[in-house]
Amino acid sequence: MSQRPGTPRLLRQLNDRAALELLLSGGPLTRTQLGTRTGLSKVTASQLLSRLEERDLVRVVGSQAGGRGPNAALYAVVPESAYVAALDVSAGRVTATIADITGRIISDVTVDPSASDDPVALVHTAVMRLAETAEVPLDKVRACVIGTPGVVDPRTGDIRFSFDLMSWHEGVLEALRTDLKRSVMLENDVNLAALAEYSEGAAEGADEFVLIWLSAAGGVGMSTMIDGRILRGRSGGAGEIGYLPVPGAPMPVDVGLSGGYESHVAQGDRELPHGFQALVKAKQVVQLAAEHGILGDDVTEVVAAASGSDSPEGDAFLDAFADRLARGVAAVSVIIDPGLVVLGGDVAKAGGPRLAERVQAATARIAPNVTEVAMGTVEGSPVVRGALLHALERARDEVFSSTV
Repeated sequence: MSQRPGTPRLLRQLNDRAALELLLSGGPLTRTQLGTRTGLSKVTASQLLSRLEERDLVRVVGSQAGGRGPNAALYAVVPESAYVAALDVSAGRVTATIADITGRIISDVTVDPSASDDPVALVHTAVMRLAETAEVPLDKVRACVIGTPGVVDPRTGDIRFSFDLMSWHEGVLEALRTDLKRSVMLENDVNLAALAEYSEGAAEGADEFVLIWLSAAGGVGMSTMIDGRILRGRSGGAGEIGYLPVPGAPMPVDVGLSGGYESHVAQGDRELPHGFQALVKAKQVVQLAAEHGILGDDVTEVVAAASGSDSPEGDAFLDAFADRLARGVAAVSVIIDPGLVVLGGDVAKAGGPRLAERVQAATARIAPNVTEVAMGTVEGSPVVRGALLHALERARDEVFSSTV
C-alpha cells in the first residue's frame, strides 16, 4: 500500500487517541506505563504527553515511586477539558445531566415541560440551567444528546413524529443546533435505554438482544440490538411494538383507525388502543389488576403490590400479565431469535424478577426458541444514562481526534 502524504500526522492522531482512551479507562499512568500499554517508545510517549499537555487535555496529578531515581509523574485526562449534556424529554418531565469528559456527573436538573410548548425553548432552558448549576462555561459543552419518545429518521437524525410531544416534528433538530451552537443529536428514548443496558446493564456483552420498555406514561416500546448495533429500520419505525398484531387485541380497523402515525393521532389513537399496546398499556394493566382484586389507579403501584405479595390474587394477576407480555415477546423471538429479552421501564421494574420469570415461562410455552427474559439493571434513568454515554462518545471523537 502506498503511503499517503500526512501519514505521520495521522499516526500521531491515532496514538494520541489511544493514549487518551487508556488514561480514561486505566489512568492515571506514568509515561513508562503509557508507553508499554501503547507499544510506543519512551521518546514517542514523551512527545505525545507533551502535545496533550500543551492542549490542556492531560496533566500531572501525582507521582509514583519506582526503583532507583526520582518518582515518576502520573498523568490523567483533564476532566474540565470538555463537558456533555444528556436529556430525557417526556410529556411529564425533562430530566437532564451534565458530565465532564471522564464521565463524572457534575449536576442534574429537572424542568417542567408544561412551561413551554416550544422544544427549542424547553431544551435551551434545561441546558442553561445545567451549565449554571454545574458552573460550567457553555462553550465547554461539546455534545448534547436528547432522548424523546418520538420516531427519529435515521437518514436525517430529525424527529419524524412524536405521539406524546406533538410540537416535536421535522425541523426541530436544526433549530436546536442553531440555538445551542454545538453538536446536538436526537434519539429515541428506548434506543438510548438499550444502549445503557448494552454498555453496563443486563445486556452487557450481548451483541444481540431486545429491550421491551413498559412505561406508565409512554406505553410500550422496543429496541433491537443486532451485531452490537441498534436496528432502526428504513424510516426509524423499527421497534414500534405497540402496533404489533397479537391474539386478543383489536386491529386498527377494528377501532376505526387507518393510515400512518399522523392519521392515527388525528383520529384519537391514544384513546383507542389496538395491537399489543391494547393488552399492556397502563390503563389496560390497571383493569386487568382490578379483575384479580388488586385495586388502584397507578399502574406501577398495582404491579408492585402484586409482585410484593404472596397472595393468590397477586400471583394470578402476574400470571395473566405475563401471558399478555409473552405474546409480544414470542412474536419477536420467532422472527429475530435474540436469545435475550430485557424488560425495562417503570412498569417492568415494579414487577421485578417475579414478572420476568413468568414472562420467560409463558414465552417458552408458545414459542419454539429458547429466550431468556431478564430485568434491566441500569440504575437511575436508563434513558439519561444512554444519552450520556452516547454524548461522551461523540465529544471524545471530536476532542480526542483533533489533538495534532
